[in-house]
Parts: sequence; structure tokens; C-alpha cells
Amino acid sequence: MPTLGPIHPEPSPYRTLAMTSPNTGLPCPPLTGLQACSDHTWVKRAIGILQGDGRRSADTHLINPVFRGLKGISIYLKDESTHPTGSLKHRLARSLFLYGICNGRIKQGTTLVEASSGSTAVSESYFAHLLDLPFIAVMPRTTSGQKIEAIRRFGGKCHFVDSPREVYEVAARIAAETGGYYLDQFTFAERATDWRGNNNIAESIFDQMRGEEHPVPRWVVMSAGTGGTSATIGRFIRYRDFDTRLCVVDVEHSAFYDAYTSGDLATTCAHPSRIEGIGRPRVEPSFIPGVIDHMIKVPDAASIAAMHVLSDRLFRRVGGSSGTNFFGLCWIAANMIAAGEQGSLVSLICDSGDRYTSTYYDPNWLKQNDIDIAPYVEMIETFLDTGEFRADAPLLHN
Repeated sequence: MPTLGPIHPEPSPYRTLAMTSPNTGLPCPPLTGLQACSDHTWVKRAIGILQGDGRRSADTHLINPVFRGLKGISIYLKDESTHPTGSLKHRLARSLFLYGICNGRIKQGTTLVEASSGSTAVSESYFAHLLDLPFIAVMPRTTSGQKIEAIRRFGGKCHFVDSPREVYEVAARIAAETGGYYLDQFTFAERATDWRGNNNIAESIFDQMRGEEHPVPRWVVMSAGTGGTSATIGRFIRYRDFDTRLCVVDVEHSAFYDAYTSGDLATTCAHPSRIEGIGRPRVEPSFIPGVIDHMIKVPDAASIAAMHVLSDRLFRRVGGSSGTNFFGLCWIAANMIAAGEQGSLVSLICDSGDRYTSTYYDPNWLKQNDIDIAPYVEMIETFLDTGEFRADAPLLHN
């Protein structure tokens, strides 16, 4: 009987350098041991931190101040100054971080860079601190000292430029040089926020309004910085089929209004905005004119006057962009009264006035910048008390 030679087991396909597909005959990649992904662990932890912040801070107060002259008009102000970093930009910063992490651009140790006039950078510095990430803010030298101090308090660094027009290029360059990630609020603001809902600011406003006398606002009034908040609100209104219109208020030195009226999104403005956080020298990618029903453009003196009046009426200081919003809201209310209409109007308190003690609340600063708020203060006070809107201190455009 013949003897059997040594038995050599068939090689396991799992041990070969390459396998062959039974369908195509082409080699398949070898199976190798799968390694644990430390980055996945960091991402999971980071998302948990950001979502926890969202649960704790997303639903800010909706204030309903009463002005005796505005018969039949209910005013509501969404107070975004109560966020942990003191401004509306807290929402945006959290969304930008989630956007960057979920797209694989922000990882453990990534240096983050932003172009900002202050408030967004304050909020981003806060989140960078929570996630132990380096952060650099590129901002104009004219940014308020209180904002610069807040950024540094959270461990962020500030890189100053002479002109607001320089922030985009310099931020992108620093991100490239450091191997970091440019958060780019002006491009990604409208993309990073889920405008359909998911506890965005528009959904929060309409949820809080449900039990009010006029639960569906006639108008929401919002100023434009990145354009992201107005885009979110305008899209949400359309998506939910509300009978609400959106008015966007622009400031004296800004490209948004002229671009909206002309249809030319290449419009630019040579002078920097004096109202921090809103108004831009160019039309930002996040500005979506197609969801806006009306725009007005007001003088800086009107914005600052409205800020002062509202601060006195609320017994606490609000910021300059909140003044812009409030003046726009008064103008819409005046038009409603003239037309015999009633209903609710909603706008935002974007941040606290404590960040502007050396500028908008300083009489010497106003004088140095040739800003006379007295005519607008009188006009707004008279309107709130009597309902009479005198146009002897007019808008720039409406």
C-alpha cells in the first residue's frame, strides 16, 4: 500500500497577501488586523461635550417688554446674551465645531483659526478651551478690549490686522502655516446650522411663541454679520410654511443692503463697519438674499441711539447690533401702526453692552467719531411712548 506523503494543509485565504474575488478574478486587498482608532474616541468625547453645552444653553429667554405707545403690537426679544459666552455667536461657534469635527477636519490637537470682529472668536475660544485645542483669532485692531480679554481668558491667541478686509486671507494663511483648520464663519455659518430645526434659534423662537396672544410673528427682524442667522430664520419660516416675514437690517458701512437691492453679490464697501459683529466690506457666502422679504439700512447713530434707549427700558446694557435690531423692529412696528395692523414682532438681543463701555457707551468716543445720537433717542422714545414715528431723523434706505 503506497505511503502518504506529508500532509500540507491548504493555505488559509486569510493568511495570503492577496485574495481573489470569486466574481471578477481580480485580487482583493488582504485582511489585516484592525487597529483601534484613538481619533474615534476623541471625536466621541468632543461631540458629547458640545451636545452637552447645547442641552444646557440653547433655549435662551424670550423677553416681552411692554411699550405703552404700541397699541396692538407685541414686542419679543430673544436674549442671546445669556449664553455662557454672552452672545448669539455661542450658537454659531458650537455649530462650526460640530461641522468641522463631523466632516473630519477637526481632530485631537488641531490648531483652529478664525477671522472675527470679536464675539464669534470669544465663543470659539471657549469651545477650543473645552476641547483642549489651540485657537488663534484674526481680528481688526479696533476690536473692543473686552472681547480681546475674553478670548485670551479662555486661552486663545489674537492676531491683529489693520483692515477688516485682511482677516480672510490672513486667517487662511495662518491655518495653512500651522497645519490647522480655518473655521471660516463667513462661509460655513449657513451650512453648519441645521435650518430645518434641531433646536436652532428659529425653532426656539417659534416654540416659545406658541402660547402667546399672537403666536406666529408678523415679522422677525435680524441684522446681518455672516448672514447665517438670517438665512436660518428665513429658511425655517419657509420650511414650516409660517405667515411670517423676515426683515434684515443693515448698517451704515456694509455691502449687504446694496447687494440685496441691486442683485450684485460682488458689491463691496470701502469703509469698515462701526457696529461690531454686523455689517461687512463684502457680501459673505452665508448671506442668502432669496429668503429675505425686506431690507432697510440705518445710520450708525440710529443703531447706537436704539441701543441706549433699549438699555434704559430693560435696566441693563445691550450691544450695538441689538440696537440695530431694535431700531429696525421699531420701524416695522411704525409701518404696522400706520396700516392699522396688529400682531407680534420678534428680534434679538445679540450680546451684552458690557463689552462696549469704552466705545458706544462713552460720550467721548461718540464725539470723536462724530456720532450724534440725540435726535434718534428722542424719536425712538417718542415712538415707544406715543406710537408716533417722526421721520425728521430718517433712515439711509428703506
